[in-house]
Parts: sequence; structure tokens; C-alpha cells
Amino acid sequence: MYTGSDLFVDALEQYGVSHVFGNPGTTELPVLKSLATSEIEYILGLHEDIAVGMAGGYASTRRYHSHGNPDALPVGVANLHLAPGLAHGLGNLYAAKVAGAPVVVTAGNHSTDFRHEEPILSGDLVGIAEEFTKWSAEVLDVAALPAMVRRAFRTALTPPTGPVFLGLPLDTMMAETDAEPERLGEIPTAGGGDPAGIERAAELLTEADAPTMIVGDHVVRAGSEAVDAAVKLAETAGLRVHGEILSCEVNFPTTHDQWVSYVPPDEELAARSMDTDTLVFAGCSTNTTLTRHEKPLVDPETTCIHLGPDAWEIGKHQPADAAVLGDPGEVMTALAERIDLEEGVREDRLERVWETKAALADTLDSIGRGSADEDPRASKAELVDHLREAAPDAYLVDEGVTSKYALLTRWPLKSEGMISNKGGGLGYGLPAAVGAAIAEGEREDSRTVLGFVGDGSYLYYPHTLYSAARHGVDLTVVIADNRNYRILKDNTIKLFGGTDTDHDYVGMDFEPPVDLVANAKSHGADAELVERPDEIVPTVERALGSERPTVLDVLVHD
Repeated sequence: MYTGSDLFVDALEQYGVSHVFGNPGTTELPVLKSLATSEIEYILGLHEDIAVGMAGGYASTRRYHSHGNPDALPVGVANLHLAPGLAHGLGNLYAAKVAGAPVVVTAGNHSTDFRHEEPILSGDLVGIAEEFTKWSAEVLDVAALPAMVRRAFRTALTPPTGPVFLGLPLDTMMAETDAEPERLGEIPTAGGGDPAGIERAAELLTEADAPTMIVGDHVVRAGSEAVDAAVKLAETAGLRVHGEILSCEVNFPTTHDQWVSYVPPDEELAARSMDTDTLVFAGCSTNTTLTRHEKPLVDPETTCIHLGPDAWEIGKHQPADAAVLGDPGEVMTALAERIDLEEGVREDRLERVWETKAALADTLDSIGRGSADEDPRASKAELVDHLREAAPDAYLVDEGVTSKYALLTRWPLKSEGMISNKGGGLGYGLPAAVGAAIAEGEREDSRTVLGFVGDGSYLYYPHTLYSAARHGVDLTVVIADNRNYRILKDNTIKLFGGTDTDHDYVGMDFEPPVDLVANAKSHGADAELVERPDEIVPTVERALGSERPTVLDVLVHD
């Protein structure tokens, strides 16, 4: 008998899915039975949120592989279990939403003719997932299954990309059917944008005094060509370039002369970075501070140009004097072609860029250095410098939190070279690193994957490593271990003033510390403790030489 679950798995295969990430339960057994006879590999996660995080990291990395390669479908698929299982996965479903990761999350459900008895584990699956997805639905009849699966994939992949949810009731999955999967069809881009809007933006950029561009993560999601278009626009118009607050992908090469910095999530520094007469917000979505700011981050008199694929983000925080909805690469290419500056204007603008870079150089170089000169542990800056030396071409998956800004300022980042936890909720980075390493393993020219996480982040889901070890994932994870929730201590000082010695920190220190090496080994990974800076490079090189998942617990000071 050919059933709904067979049809569902056949659709996955037809759409190019090679892995399903999941944590199974009884209502998922029909899907597992069908997967057993397919070529799709089921990646077991010991917690539903791990499964969703792996699917998110896989999808975000696979998206880079898909640009120019239509056979590399950039979708991560996660299969969860009923209401509690879906609820367990919400943390990383939120992370996938903010990251724009094209993930199809499914969950088994009770049969439709049994729900009136309110059986164990039941709940409103569609409602639970709705807030964190582009589309949330349930397949209540096997006849609707082909169209709804196709719609789920198309919705996840259509810009702005993001996760979707499909509930799969037990009776739908076990019902007999003679239907076949529907062809997926071509996925549209966000388009080239309104020509009148592009013309208006070109006029404003031409008339500007010291225009500045803030690039957001929607840029590189459109492909490396979109990053090239951002470079072309910056060079043509003489723009100073920053990355948006909470940038988590590489939208502009940080080695470019016109690149200055990422905008920090600090009110004063953010306002200073955006203090100019004209701002271009290209593909932004998270460009605001972590807590409320007392004054506007952008002067109300500043001319603002917004462009990107998401209508919700266009003009969201600041009024748009020019607004262009479309693919960032296509729009910026068209915009650069329309820029026509008078002689000497571009040179004058670039002089201002060099002045700004020079003024910020010492501040940027100091990030992550700390003040513990006599501490035998590495500073965050030293850790990043040594990682660069040992693995200069690694693909980075970051959830370093307080170590992140040392990474962003000290590593020469290239497009499609990093993903990070844009949502801010801990517990995404380690599963995403495993998913990313699985995606890289599918390429002939695969890159070394380096997970860079804080100790607090690691401790959310250390059993992620069981999935990596079980499935033979080649991955190196470096833990920046300062044995406390440093981000909370820093935010305590920001909120209440003073210094470390002025506060009694409650629930922010790991005393006694967790033995992270023993923990990692217990889940099947190799692991080492790195206590001194001079041990970092040789230890990382050994780990990179292994084809097994390896965890390096590197002690760092604040």
C-alpha cells in the first residue's frame, strides 16, 4: 500500500532533500518507516531544538552552495513530535526565522478523529508554530498533501526566506493514496525593484555630502553577486560602509578600504556610526540596540534610502526618502549604474572615509583584549588571532556572544564565510555548526567548519555532539570559556552603572565549573582543555587533522 508518508518522503527526494533532522515519537513512525526505504539520511537529535538548529545551520550553509547551482536545494527539514516536541523546538525555530533560514519543520499529530478525547501530548500545533514561521498549516486530508508540501517548500525558499511548519496527522500519513508529488517549479527572486524608486535613490546619493551604507544580512542571502554589487555601489558612490547591528553573515568584505566596522549594539556608538547626512540601509533587519535607546539612533533630518527583499523591513525604523523593494544585488547594481558624480566629489567622500577609519582604529583594535595583563589565560583577541593562524580559511559558525566582536573586528571575513546566531537566544550555534558541517560534507571542495561558541552557549545543548559523533561529522568546536555569563554582567553594568566590583552577580558564574572536556567525550567527541595562549595553535591544528568531531575548551579571561 502506498501511503501519505510514502508520498511525503518521495516529495522530499524529488525536491533534492538528502537529510532529515529529527527527534521521533509514535506519530512520526509512518514517516520513519518510509524514510527507511529511501536514500534520505535521518540525523537523530537528542532534543527537538537540536534538530531544528541543525536544520537551520544546514539550510543557511546550503543556501551559499545553491547560488548558481539549482541542484543544491537550500532547505533544511526537521521532523518533531506533537505539541511538546514542537514547543521544545521553538527556541531555534525563532533563531531560524531571524536568520531567514529556509527550514521546513514538520510534526506528527494525533489522528483527526481522535482529538476530541484530548489525548496526551495534544495541542494546537499550527498556533504554536505560527508566530515564528512564514506559514503554518496542517495537512488534514491526504489528497491535499502534494500541494501543501510543494507550497511549504516554495514559501520557505521565496524571498524573504524563512521557516514554515506543516502538521502531519497520523491518519493522513497512513492513508492510502495514488497521488504523486507535485513539481516544485521555479522559485522567484525578489525582482529588480521599481525603476522610479531606484532613480530617486540615485538622485539622493548624488546630492549627498557624506553618504554611508549600512549592509544587512539580506545582502549575502541573495548571493555573493549581491555582495559584489554592494562593493560596486560603495566604490562608485564613495560610500563609507558598516554592517548592521547584529550582523550574522558577511555582506561586505571586511578587508575592503571603504569598510569601517560593524555597528555595535550600543546607543552612543551606534548613533555615532550613523551620524551623517545620507544613509543607505541595504538589506537590513536587526539594526537596533539590545535594550531601549534614549535618543534616536538616526537623526530625523538624515536622508534615508532603504532597499531590500522584505517589505516589512523597508522604512521600519526610519522614514524612507527612497524605498526600493527587490533583490539587493539587482537593486544595487542598477543603482550603481545611475550614479554620476561631479569631478572630485567621490575623492572628497573617500577622504572622509579614511578619516573615520583612522579615528576608530585604536578602538577597534582594543576589542577583546581585556585588562588582565597577568592572567595566564588567553584574551578573546588572542584566541581569535591564534584561530586565524591555525585555520585562516575555515567556515565559521558563531555563537561566541561576548567573544563575537573580537571575531568580527580581527578576522578578515569574506562573503559566505560565516553564519552566526542572529536571533540572540542561546543554543543555536552548536547545532547549527553540526548542520553546517553536514552541508559542507556534501561538497567536493568542502571547507573546514569551525564552531565558535561561548561556554554558556555550549552548555545549552552539549548533547548535540552525540549527533555529530553518531553520524561521523567532521567538525571542530572551539569554546571561549570564561566560566560565566559575561554578557549578563556587561549588561548589568550598562543598565545600572558602576564596574564589576559594584555588583553582586546572581546566577551568572559557573562555580564549580562544568568539566566540558569530560562532557564532550561522554557524547562521543574528542576533546582537549587549552589553558594557555601558546597551546591554541598546535591544539587547533591537531583537531583540524582529525575527521571526528573535536571540542577544544579554551580558557579565556574577561
